[in-house]
Amino acid sequence: MSLLTANDLSAGYGEVDVLHGVSLEMNEGELVATIGPNGAGKTTLLRTISGVIPPDRGSITLNENDITALDPEDTIRLGMSFVPQDNNIFPSLTVRENLEMGAYTLKGDFNDRIEEICEIFPQLRERMGQKAGTMSGGQQQMVAVGRGMLIRPKILLLDEPTAGLQPSLVKMMLSKVEEINDLGVAVLLVAQTVDAVRLAKRAYLLSAGEMVLSGETGEMLETDRVKDLYFGG
Repeated sequence: MSLLTANDLSAGYGEVDVLHGVSLEMNEGELVATIGPNGAGKTTLLRTISGVIPPDRGSITLNENDITALDPEDTIRLGMSFVPQDNNIFPSLTVRENLEMGAYTLKGDFNDRIEEICEIFPQLRERMGQKAGTMSGGQQQMVAVGRGMLIRPKILLLDEPTAGLQPSLVKMMLSKVEEINDLGVAVLLVAQTVDAVRLAKRAYLLSAGEMVLSGETGEMLETDRVKDLYFGG
């Protein structure tokens, strides 16, 4: 069943469009990668889908709801979480306070949800009172992804969750992304490493703001076009 559909999206910043007629589709529980060279528009695509940037043209549906004109708070209420690559924690707040920021659309007690996050990221359990800004890069990324999971999303948008992490932590974070997907959460992942791309069954290749190729990940990784655009030949 189709969960997310983006059709003919054009969007950008000011009068300059970064995306030019981009379309994609995801089913419930899928893990899909978006790949492409730097400046291809991958981050802009996630920002547009999540409501951070309004599209200039096109439409977006989530669970058959038209979310094209909705802001991030409304898309969150409908079950979409977006974890950006940069500035994705509140450094002066504790781990628990950071996680609680992900629950601002919820009412009532959500201790059980925080416990669910700790099941995914056990290292956070003993660090609830620690200021997030004093943590390592990998721990901060756990906090950011954990906050995105607090609403129990139907779909999680992750913008390069392993960027800047040392190799051992990259492997850990990718295993957590896979674990989250195994819980039934659909994941749209902006990926910049082969290992990250291989987590996904399907992938979309962006170049210069246009969707130039899509298909099964294994097949795409073998094409000359992907090798040239994504891996520099």
